[in-house]
Amino acid sequence: MTFSIAARDGSRFGMAVSSSSPAVAARCLHLRPGIGVSASQNVTDPRLGTRLLDGLAAHGDAARALATVVGSTAHIDHRQLTVLGASGPGGHFSGAQTLGTHAAVAGDGVVAAGNLLSGTHIPDVLVETFTAEGGELEERLFAALLAGLKAGGEAGPVHSAGLAVVADVDWRVTDLRVDWDDAPVDRLGELLRIWLPQRDDYVRRGLDPAAAPAYGVPGDL
Repeated sequence: MTFSIAARDGSRFGMAVSSSSPAVAARCLHLRPGIGVSASQNVTDPRLGTRLLDGLAAHGDAARALATVVGSTAHIDHRQLTVLGASGPGGHFSGAQTLGTHAAVAGDGVVAAGNLLSGTHIPDVLVETFTAEGGELEERLFAALLAGLKAGGEAGPVHSAGLAVVADVDWRVTDLRVDWDDAPVDRLGELLRIWLPQRDDYVRRGLDPAAAPAYGVPGDL
């Protein structure tokens, strides 16, 4: 019920995801600054995303982190996993009980996967679009997600979407979610257009509030 793309750009990691089920980004996206990005989707177990990142933090090897989780987890046949570290290609796993038409593809710096897809070409569309796009990591991830949707996306309608990025601070510099909507990817794009010009100012507010700009809200001098 989900398709997603995870990528790195220098020291930044990000992921975009959409699904027919509600609140997909709250359950599937896992990012850790300086370490990497991972996802547990299909029949989601959010604990697995954390375990994949723990493996990356310990040794930095996406394939090893994935093999450890796959080899030590109950009900793994129901899971679809992706993981990407600070170097090397991403990894992916789709268990025997992955729903419907499913596929995954990994390259150096990007990995995409999906289930209940309209066709096995969708992850390729995500990766190809991301690779061809310029701009900020958020913009490239969103362009890939939108291209995947236009190429057929899921077999049925999507209702939730999300996009998150980590950089050189200890929190997500971008964390946008549409938890239930008839056109969640469109709404996500609207949120991104509002957020992206202000992103760095909000990072500055966390690091050095005296130097951060005001936004003219009541009480904000």
